[in-house]
Amino acid sequence: MSIDVTAATFQAEVIDRSHDVPVIVDLWAPWCGPCRTLGPILEKVVDASGGKVVLVKVDTDQNPNIAQAFQVQSIPAVYALKDGVVVDGFNGAYPEHVVQEFVNGLLPSEGEQQIAALLAEATEGSFRAVLDVEPGNEDAIVGLAELLIARGETEQALQYLARIPETDRTRVTAAKARVHLTPDDDYDAALTALLDSVKTDDEARQKFVDILELMGPDDLRTAVYRKQLTARLY
Repeated sequence: MSIDVTAATFQAEVIDRSHDVPVIVDLWAPWCGPCRTLGPILEKVVDASGGKVVLVKVDTDQNPNIAQAFQVQSIPAVYALKDGVVVDGFNGAYPEHVVQEFVNGLLPSEGEQQIAALLAEATEGSFRAVLDVEPGNEDAIVGLAELLIARGETEQALQYLARIPETDRTRVTAAKARVHLTPDDDYDAALTALLDSVKTDDEARQKFVDILELMGPDDLRTAVYRKQLTARLY
């Protein structure tokens, strides 16, 4: 089974979904004979993957902007995406065994499946087992750090987070480790109390920034307090 995708649904059905499962994009048009030959073969092979790969179809006549984004010169054009980026592709209609090889290259290896299962288990033991194999696995490090923070082992959590490059996700977890505030705490009171010290006190400045990380960009106060921080620093 395939999903018909338009410009309005491309982000959700292709880019976002590719972070969870490989997505194959079949760019075609109703007048294209080779497209009609390739389409059923793609559907058959992808269906046989049992959900480990997803197939979406884009009518290039109706969605020329998507075709342009892929820089399509001719159709059928097929692209595979993982984690929001193109990882493989081909042009033209190929027989089933070639399409099968293409799809097989997208399937997770046995080791990747084992790691996915351990991450889904989400226990301290399973996270540590992943790190024995992949010391820099962000999912395992963040998951383990969250468990350590929950039981008060914040320094150890920060040591694990320091192993990997900083991201939006790790910044929030690190902020949780450094800031001892519960969801019921008054962020406004804490931030106001810190504001006079942020210019001269590194610890106060870090705590101020950490609280803003915990509040997140969707909190309308975050932008206001960031401006106040900038005004105090500069």
